[in-house]
Amino acid sequence: MNLHRNPLPVPQAVDRVMNYNKEGRSEAVPLKKSDGRRLAEDLLATHPVPPFNKSPYDGFALRSEDTKDLSRENPGGFRVTETIGAGQLASKPVEKGEAVRIMTGAEIPEGADCVAMFEICQTYEEQGVSYMTLKRSMDQDQNIIGKGSETEEGTVLVEAGTRINPGVKALLATFGYPEVKVYRKPKIGVFATGTELLDVDEPLQPGKIRNSNAPMILSQIERAGAEGHFLGKLVDDFDACFRAVSRSLNDYDLLITTGGVSVGDYDLMPDIYEKLGAQVLFNKVAMRPGSVTTVAELDGQLLYGLSGNPSACYVGFELFTYPIIQKLLGNPKPFHTRIKATLGEDFPKPNPFTRFVRGKIHYEEGKVMVSPAGMDKSNVVTSLAGTDAFLVLPGGTRGFKKGDAVEAILLEDQSGQEYFEEG
Repeated sequence: MNLHRNPLPVPQAVDRVMNYNKEGRSEAVPLKKSDGRRLAEDLLATHPVPPFNKSPYDGFALRSEDTKDLSRENPGGFRVTETIGAGQLASKPVEKGEAVRIMTGAEIPEGADCVAMFEICQTYEEQGVSYMTLKRSMDQDQNIIGKGSETEEGTVLVEAGTRINPGVKALLATFGYPEVKVYRKPKIGVFATGTELLDVDEPLQPGKIRNSNAPMILSQIERAGAEGHFLGKLVDDFDACFRAVSRSLNDYDLLITTGGVSVGDYDLMPDIYEKLGAQVLFNKVAMRPGSVTTVAELDGQLLYGLSGNPSACYVGFELFTYPIIQKLLGNPKPFHTRIKATLGEDFPKPNPFTRFVRGKIHYEEGKVMVSPAGMDKSNVVTSLAGTDAFLVLPGGTRGFKKGDAVEAILLEDQSGQEYFEEG
């Protein structure tokens, strides 16, 4: 086992992971099952919108040239030839002296080039024939929504990588996409290592703890938009761990193990990476918690060794695994959003390395505040329940006071940002 570990600054560790050049794959899914997925190709307008000249009002469609001399003192009468509603077509072109009663959204009849709203018209019947009287002139194209005025055929409406929300889904339906080409959800395998781990439904035993990391990581994977698969618990036996990990490599896009990455007698993952021939990208990060977070690469596949401590495991996933998932999903902004915030309470603990404190966003007097969500120790699990942000405290500091300006990384926000350190 190689015990030599030089702590790598967090941004450099992130860069090494993001240099992973595997691209996400695409698949076609039915429109009704596309919510929350990311487009794998640009959404193009397959026809102009609207696809025809249409009326924005209920009124009468007629020829503007027939109205050029009309006024209150010189009204004009028009024979109403028919009525058309939305989805209906006129039976014949509009001729001189004629008008068609038209409803909102209906296609403008051939020959007509303007619409007079009902409010400015008077109607009457004479010998069973309907007429309309108008007392003003109309301009060509007045009260007409022109074909292609909203968008023209071939226009890129939504770019690849965009998350499908209700508005995007409406566009897909509008332009006749019964199937949608989206990025395939990455498949991620998860092992929990440690002889001390019990299943959730097992009673506590002396020296044992329940496996909380695997359910937590699987939930983080789900939140990130990927597909997690729990591959079981691994006892502290090198050969058994090596066989289990090596058998799983070809089945998943990423492989995560929790625990076993420190330098104790039963921390086996470094030796497993060595026997696999994997290139270790880093095995120590200048951060708290999660300094022993390890990432290796084997034949284009990333292997994540996350800490066995719940809070450290949680932080390691969000910093180093989440952005790779977003990259495989085609997200052009793969990193969590960073914002400026105000510290909501004192944090006196010195920080030799950058510290990512599990935090909670709240608001006071119009200010965005962030406060620790609970006890700040790497083995603590209770503070995670209320966590929706990381409070980022730089290394080399001796503590912070309530009211200090700080940065916060938002974990529930989906807008994202292009670069890790962009605020």
